[in-house]
Parts: sequence; structure tokens; C-alpha cells
Amino acid sequence: MQPAKGFKRIFSHLTFWVLLAIVIAVLLGYFFPATAIKTEWMGTGFIQLIKFFIGPIIFLTIVLGIVGMGNLKKVGKIGLKAVIYFEIVTTIALIIGIVFANIVQPGKIDKTGLPIKDVSAYERGNANFNWLHFIRENFTLQVLIVAIVCGILLGMSRHQNKVIPLLTKITNFVFKALRYVMYLAPLGAFGGMAYTVGKFGIKTLIPLGKLMLTMYGTMAVFIFIVLGLILRYYKLSIWKFLRTIQEELLIVLGTSSSETALPSLMEKLEKMGCSKPVVGLVVPTGYSFNLDGTSIYLSMAVIFLAQLYNVHLSGIEMISIVGILMVTSKGAAGVTGSGFIILASTLTALHKIPLEGLAFLLAVDKFMSEARAITNIIGNGVATLVISKSENEFTEPLKGIN
Repeated sequence: MQPAKGFKRIFSHLTFWVLLAIVIAVLLGYFFPATAIKTEWMGTGFIQLIKFFIGPIIFLTIVLGIVGMGNLKKVGKIGLKAVIYFEIVTTIALIIGIVFANIVQPGKIDKTGLPIKDVSAYERGNANFNWLHFIRENFTLQVLIVAIVCGILLGMSRHQNKVIPLLTKITNFVFKALRYVMYLAPLGAFGGMAYTVGKFGIKTLIPLGKLMLTMYGTMAVFIFIVLGLILRYYKLSIWKFLRTIQEELLIVLGTSSSETALPSLMEKLEKMGCSKPVVGLVVPTGYSFNLDGTSIYLSMAVIFLAQLYNVHLSGIEMISIVGILMVTSKGAAGVTGSGFIILASTLTALHKIPLEGLAFLLAVDKFMSEARAITNIIGNGVATLVISKSENEFTEPLKGIN
């Protein structure tokens, strides 16, 4: 009876079905690409469905968190600490990307036969990129700003005792509805992965395989060494944290979007012991300003292109790259194609690396987006745990991640 119970437990676990869906999707994409491409609607549909929940969850969580904290000075302190943490850690990510690209030299390959994509849209777009455009298109950031303002105003209002119970009921309903929607995660992961493999093909990876392996390896080092040591300082384990959010990681792997796991990540972090106010403030802000995976990708991509065209970059120029990306990488979320626009802006500022080199990256970008998204979500989870611990806003759960 024990083995039967064990199998029943596995089959009832969402992680199993998401993983199975990904495996079947890869096989379908490889052997029947034409059929696999037709499943795209499953992936995009699931992403759109999850995005429907992101706005209400961010708004409700932040408003209730600010009012529940009761101390606006504390809210400001947490926000400031989060921004400082984001800047430090993303800068480390940028530096690591440059260091590993120089050590492994993924750009030292033969360009003959590499797949070329049209890069003209990003060449034109780099001149139009600015912060106002970024805020206008970044829905998460807009909701975050509105929620903070509403939370502060409600915290100062004498009617909060009437409004808070209503908002709490709405929040409970939204999270309950989300739990039902998450049962569709295997279909979303299946559609996203099948389309990717069917559309772009595994063979696309071969010419630029060295870049992909370097990228994945660097992000693994960043997660287990850098973020692992940060958590260890606060007496937490990166391994136990990853096990706790394994469902979210698999969903991100299948859909190539870290946004699909944002609502459930927030819920998991609260169960781990982080206070609702810290989760509500740090996670949504991190999705716009704490993009560790994207930072590694951007800095490594610049060095890769320099190596591809045999362009020598001096130490001062590499420092300049970090300086430019420290600012521009913060706009790499919420704006379609922003990663390439930021790369185009950086290459334009350097005046040394041909802009058409972006075409090589376009060829395999879809296959590297999973690594970026997974690293981004892990980085935001770690940031929330760190801020919660440092602000004594962390309650040790019965079975935590210590």
C-alpha cells in the first residue's frame, strides 16, 4: 500500500504534471514541429490569464501591507533598503557576466553559417528608449506606484477600519481563484515549450552553443554561489528555497516568462515566513529593478559580440559598459524587445562593436530567455527573504527553509 500512496502523491503534485508537459512538448517540437507550432495559443493564453491576476494582487497586497505596517517611516526604510540591495546585486551580476565572458570567450567561433535575423527594428528603436516610455509601458510599475499612493492615503484615513475588511475579503477571493487557474499550468508550459522547439528547432542551438552553455553556467554560479552565500549569511538555504518554489521554476521554464510565477511566488514567500508588507513591496519592485538574469545576459552579450568581431575592449571600456548597463538594465522589464534596445543603446555608446551583431543573438534569444527568467525570479525571491530577515519582518515557519 505504501508504494501506491507514494505514486498517488506524485500524480497529485502540480510539479509532476508541469515537468511531464515540458518533456512531451520537447518531443513534439522535435519530431512534429508543424503540429507543435500550433500549440502556441496554450502558452500565450496561460500567460495572459496569469497577467490578469498580477495587477489586482500587487495592488491589494501592497495597500494591505502598508496599512498593516502602520508606520510609513518603516515602509520608506524597507523601500530604500530594497532599492540599494537591487543596485548592489544587479551590479555584481553585470560584473560576473563580463568576467565569465572574458574567461570562456564564447564569441571566439566561426561566424560562417550562423543564422541571421533582421535587427533593423532594434536599431531604430534604440533612439526612442527613455524612462518615461519605460514607465508608460511597464504595467507592473504603474500598479506599484498607484498602490503605494493608495496605501499611504488609506493609512492616514479614519475610514480604514471599514475598507480593510472588504479589501481582505477581495484578496482572499483573488488568491483562491488563482489557485484554480494554476491547475492549467501544465497546458501553459506545454504550449510555450512545444512552440519554441517547433518554431526555432534544436539545431539552431548548435552554432551558438558555446554562448548558451556559458550563459547557463554563469547564471548557475550566480544563483548557487552569490545568492547562496547571501542567504547563508541570513542562516537560510538556497537549496531548500529552490525546492520550495520548484513548481514556479518549472512554470517559468515552460513559458519563458517570470511574470507567470509572480502571484504564486508572493504567496509562497508569505508561507515561508516573510511578512505581507515586505512581500508586497519588494517582489513587484524587483520585477522592474532587480533583474539579475537579464543583467548577466546583457553584459555577457556585449562581450560576446566584441569577441565575435575581434574588437578589443580596454579595462576602462569594460567599466563603462557596467556603468551604462547599471542604469539602462533597469528598463529591461515590461517593454517588448527592451533587452535588444538596451544592447543597441550600449553598442551605440561604445562606437566600436557593429550593431548588426545583434542579429546573431536574435537567433538563439528564445532559448536563453528561460535562463534569464528563472534567474530573475530566484533573485527576487532571495531579495524578499533578505529584506524580511534584515528588517525583523520574518516569522520562522514550522517547516521553513532554514
